[in-house]
Amino acid sequence: MMAIDLHTLRLRAQLLLRRVGAPAWLAVALLALGVAAWVWAWQQRAVAARLEARPLPQPSLAVAIVAPPVTASENLARFYATLGQQRHAEQQVKQLFDLAAKNGLQLAQGEYKSGYDKASRVATYQVTLPLKGSYAAVWQFALQALRAMPFASLDELSFRREQIADTQLEARLRLTFYLADSAGEAP
Repeated sequence: MMAIDLHTLRLRAQLLLRRVGAPAWLAVALLALGVAAWVWAWQQRAVAARLEARPLPQPSLAVAIVAPPVTASENLARFYATLGQQRHAEQQVKQLFDLAAKNGLQLAQGEYKSGYDKASRVATYQVTLPLKGSYAAVWQFALQALRAMPFASLDELSFRREQIADTQLEARLRLTFYLADSAGEAP
């Protein structure tokens, strides 16, 4: 019964189209599109009017105040202020040994190498330490050393295990301390 009604409606639409003609149907379709476009534009205009009527939030005073840009000389002064002191290099090595003991690591005698860059007037002190302990303890030690000495860089951290079942491993840690000139003067 439903198929007959659809068939009848289709037939009536075809007859109406032939009676009125294709140009008239095209005009009706364009008119419907024009009305739809006008309604859409009217809604968009109403939304825009509501947005314009709303007051804009005022920026707070704290946001409006901007710190002046940092100059190159200020950055350089901060760099030299962060450096460690060359005369305290042995104390910093002792601090490394204390941190290793605190983390339960076996620390054999390390290798030490000092250097100096004439252009920047910065001394370097490279410390290579052979460690024995657990993986977690070695990482904990490395992170604590970097926190305790912000002027140090972690240059190398390597691990070696004799057998896969071993809980203790051998590690090699190399840190470089960046130190201010003995006189303590920045260029």
